[in-house]
Amino acid sequence: MALFDQVSKDIIAAMKAKDKVRLEALRNIKKVFIEAKTAPGANDTLEDAAALKILQKLAKQGHDSADLYNSQNRPDLAEEELSQVKVIESYLPQPMTAEEIEAAVKEIIAQTGAQSIKEMGKVMGVASKQLAGKADGKAISEAVKKLLA
Repeated sequence: MALFDQVSKDIIAAMKAKDKVRLEALRNIKKVFIEAKTAPGANDTLEDAAALKILQKLAKQGHDSADLYNSQNRPDLAEEELSQVKVIESYLPQPMTAEEIEAAVKEIIAQTGAQSIKEMGKVMGVASKQLAGKADGKAISEAVKKLLA
């Protein structure tokens, strides 16, 4: 089932369960999905890969907002934001461990034939595409630097 359809189905379940936090988070996700579907050039479709990128962006924004609320001594708002982030993250695939990232990067380095740190861009291009949604770009970058150094 496509992520868009799954979110729509889960909104109904959250309404029936009277789960306000989940319902609010899911409605926000669906709103952003609909905006992406109706954007110029989207042809009224939303691929799961694009939906995953949107979810990652929403989760990151939620974490950033929670950090901001905490720095402004508003733990009530931070807690609310983090509870919505948990709902968003439930739709994301499990993130890779550092060991898994390193193993995948070693494989990509072997495929591309990169020998030195000067070829980091070539490796990062392939790694970013292959590990999209599974690993953070910063973690991928650190693994590439470590292995090419």
